[in-house]
Amino acid sequence: MKIDIDALIPERITELEPYASARKEFNGSAAVFLDANELPFGTYNRYPDPLQVDLKQQLARLKQVDPSSIFIGNGSDEIIDLCFRIFCDSGDKALCLEPTYGMYRVSAAINNIQMLSIPLGEDFDFVPGSFDSLCSDPRLRLIFLCSPNNPTGNTLNRSMVLDLLERFKGVVVIDEAYIDFAGEPSYISELQQNYNLIVLQTMSKAWGLAAIRLGMAFMHPALVKYFNNVKPPYNVSSVSQQIALETLQDTELYNRRLQQVLQQRHWLFEQLQRLPQVRKVYPSQTNFLLVEIHEAAKVYQQLVQRGIIVRDRSAAIPDCIRISVGTEKENELLLQTLINFSN
Repeated sequence: MKIDIDALIPERITELEPYASARKEFNGSAAVFLDANELPFGTYNRYPDPLQVDLKQQLARLKQVDPSSIFIGNGSDEIIDLCFRIFCDSGDKALCLEPTYGMYRVSAAINNIQMLSIPLGEDFDFVPGSFDSLCSDPRLRLIFLCSPNNPTGNTLNRSMVLDLLERFKGVVVIDEAYIDFAGEPSYISELQQNYNLIVLQTMSKAWGLAAIRLGMAFMHPALVKYFNNVKPPYNVSSVSQQIALETLQDTELYNRRLQQVLQQRHWLFEQLQRLPQVRKVYPSQTNFLLVEIHEAAKVYQQLVQRGIIVRDRSAAIPDCIRISVGTEKENELLLQTLINFSN
């Protein structure tokens, strides 16, 4: 939807006078830096680029977008939190589909925003008509969609997502943390037609950089301005920026590891279905499998005792565990351990 972007932003944010850090006032090369009260000695003594210019240029080439449409966060969790700070005021509401990533609800609570939820259908997809009565609520400011979804592993119906983007007058955040493992295109391609769309991606999953905490958000450049105004001045460290830049240049390694994960996902999917205690292995477009298994909580504890850690999701989805796809050796050890449980 092409709408007035400023209308999405509360007045307290549009009138905010952002903090101007030393490196924001001057960002470039110089012989002597005496502006930021830094110690003149050491390797990590200088503040990082607050706008991550080099990293955004590299991402722009990779994602085929303009650098001005990219925001970099200290993990996607920071970006999720900023969405509440930027778009919501007291009394406003947000919405998610459940079961889904738990930080949407946690961030809503931290920011004192009411989080509404709609249950996913039996196939973990939209229930037709479930949004109809909610989209007209003027206090509903944010909708979070995780696709591919965590912990279910599936992508959401694309035509229904596009229909929601067209009808909803607030902001739709599509979390694509696992998009690299999916056989479907990113919603980044929809940004030019939908000014109310924000697409989240991450370096934590397919790029293997969970330790550096680096999330990406793609959106209209006018929205990026507000994120830059509200974020802490130096939210992404120089070390994280440099590691990300170096990793993004090695696309050969990225593609090789991605194919290994996809191959192991297929193998693990086939093998788990043969186990007598496994009731169902859900199809996945991610690097994990959701498995419905007899006495899931007990199986989880048995695996922990043998030093194999999976995720017990039975509180959200009855009798289900979530298994990340590991190396060939790790997956074989997991499978053999589960086989031994059934004997």
